Amino acid sequence: MTDDTPRDETNSESNSGDERELTHVDEHGNVQMVDVGAKPDTRRRAVARGTIHLSNSTIRAIRDDQIGKGDVLATARIGAIQAVKHTWETIPMCHQIPITNVDTEFDVADDTVTLSVTVGTTGKTGCEMEALEGVTTGLNVVWDMVKAAEKDEDGQYPGTKITDVEVVTKEKETVE
Repeated sequence: MTDDTPRDETNSESNSGDERELTHVDEHGNVQMVDVGAKPDTRRRAVARGTIHLSNSTIRAIRDDQIGKGDVLATARIGAIQAVKHTWETIPMCHQIPITNVDTEFDVADDTVTLSVTVGTTGKTGCEMEALEGVTTGLNVVWDMVKAAEKDEDGQYPGTKITDVEVVTKEKETVE
């Protein structure tokens, strides 16, 4: 297929079963960023969450601040916030948006750390990708900080895994 050959511009994976036009592809099938310039500004908020599974001894070391690299949750919080602010640089079709707020919350259980990231913005497009980037990067930072404690004798991570990454809520409200 050549660059000027039109492609099918419908999305057969639509949730409602109807055919929808692809928004990130032009009439020739070339990838493009969506023009949101005409959309009104709205307050938007998104919450994403994910979990990292760790050994009980690693969780105790996190709680007791005994990880050699430093404060795991403080470092993961910084990483999550940085990721939110830089999402547009890593997700090719994301717009650079004005982040008005980022909240991070950790729930440390016996063998897991769950991170929730809430992102706020006022603008023309949503912030769920930013929330997801915050969660995945924050959890990757946790993994990086504890990897020495999680490795087995072969240098592998048999029980360490990140799961259940999801958008929990996405909200939009018109700015008056």
